[in-house]
Amino acid sequence: MHALPTLFLVGPTGAGKTTIGRMLAARLERPFIDIDEEIQARCGCDIAWIFDVEGEVGFRERETKVLGDIVDTPNAVISTGAGIVLSPANRALLAPHRQQVIWLKVDLRTQLQRLKQDRTRPLLQVSGLEGRLKEMASVREPLYATVAGLHITTGKSGPQSIVTQILENLTETQPS
Repeated sequence: MHALPTLFLVGPTGAGKTTIGRMLAARLERPFIDIDEEIQARCGCDIAWIFDVEGEVGFRERETKVLGDIVDTPNAVISTGAGIVLSPANRALLAPHRQQVIWLKVDLRTQLQRLKQDRTRPLLQVSGLEGRLKEMASVREPLYATVAGLHITTGKSGPQSIVTQILENLTETQPS
């Protein structure tokens, strides 16, 4: 297999970015960076606390800072937060890497199944989870489409199968 540049995973909450990212990094024997985990490590607190104290604006500023710091990390697999595409600055940071940005798509039913018991995501602590997810998708999906060179649907296949599909698609797009 050809050497691949740094890879970025984008997509909605519940698409499997962290799970698939870890597996992809292990398969490629590369470092894995989860932006949400990096934010938590840098501030010494969890994301819910950041939202409580700084609001979504404060969290998004931290997200942009971390992405800017790590976007050029060589040979990494980087999992982004679901809302990373909301910032024009973040989209600009990802733009030169478009062919290495992988949009993990997931259907609403799978999202609901994966997230119905989740209490860790501040933006999903609402009474109408399905409506909230639809609203987020309507805003974010066009943005994922602009930053990602590869679109992979998750949900129906297991994570190992998704990793294999990503690698096959990336290998096909690499020059010989």
